[in-house]
Amino acid sequence: MGPVIKLIAGSYEQIAFGYRLSTGEQEWTATADFTHHAHTASVSAVATSERYIATGSRDETIQIYDMKKRIEHGALLHHDGTISCLEFYGTSHLLSGGQDGLLCVWSTRNWECLKSIRAHKGQVTSLSVHPSGKLALTVGTDKTLRTWNLIDGRSAFIKNIKQNAVIVKWSPEGDKYVVVVSDKVDVYNLETATLTSTIINPKRISSIKFLTNSILAVAGDDETVRLCDLNTQKVLCEFEAHETRVKSVDSFTMEDFCVLVTASNDGFIKMWKLNLESLEPPVLLGKVNTTARLTCLAVWKPTTLQEPLPEVKTEPTTSHDAKDVLELERKRKRVRISTVEVVQEEGASPKKKKDGGKKKLKT
Repeated sequence: MGPVIKLIAGSYEQIAFGYRLSTGEQEWTATADFTHHAHTASVSAVATSERYIATGSRDETIQIYDMKKRIEHGALLHHDGTISCLEFYGTSHLLSGGQDGLLCVWSTRNWECLKSIRAHKGQVTSLSVHPSGKLALTVGTDKTLRTWNLIDGRSAFIKNIKQNAVIVKWSPEGDKYVVVVSDKVDVYNLETATLTSTIINPKRISSIKFLTNSILAVAGDDETVRLCDLNTQKVLCEFEAHETRVKSVDSFTMEDFCVLVTASNDGFIKMWKLNLESLEPPVLLGKVNTTARLTCLAVWKPTTLQEPLPEVKTEPTTSHDAKDVLELERKRKRVRISTVEVVQEEGASPKKKKDGGKKKLKT
């Protein structure tokens, strides 16, 4: 029996789609597993963990789905405005960023908001958690890149990037990170905190995915996906994935090859077989037509669990450098995250999680 793999896609039509993959020798098929219409506006973000799927929307809510019990777990209500980005860290925490400038950390144990940080003066456009779970990066419409110490919820480093970045992402090994501004990818080294290389895409970039620590899949406002080497700044491979612009890319690994999943405005989700050693032209494994205008995509593939986030320390950090924060926390004893006072602007009142009742997913 093959691994359990499901593709989760959000759409302008307010619906979240779930497809179960059947991995045949010649062709893969994606069978409709569920559709869920919990949002009242377009779905803007999706993230997956071992057990849960989270979707964010322009309706200001985050919907949680329990894939083990196959039920809707309820809605998280804390943000004012569009939910712009979501990311799980292992099985223990979910991070969210929104139009209101907040970065929120949620516990998956009871779905309480453990931290609510005023991260940017404008919208939080993207966030990324370091593989250690101790740092997070955010970019926003205030033209800054900010590094956050997740142990105490404080800003560790602020960098003015002079333009509005749309994506930030740590590499799998956590030794570098990339920042996307319009049609370019800037690569930064964590140890030296310097810009090491820049890759220019022909069109504005909409989505990226690390396939290895140095190979990045880049998709933008055209039908082409490009695989770029961050060390040499060269395009290793490019192929026409869809008839219209590619909205989102994700990937997962099988025993001896990588599978790149792409979603487009044309309604199709496609699966591509990649050999990252030879970098031969990718082979289309299968596709499915959702008949919807897709906005975001994530792969749900239960794997070995990650370590939980380190817990909050009692003493505030005095470091102002991302590397120093990591070094400091390696030497400290880990304690469990406790509820931290919500950081709000004057006059703002935090919202509570909506109980919402548990509903079965529509199949």
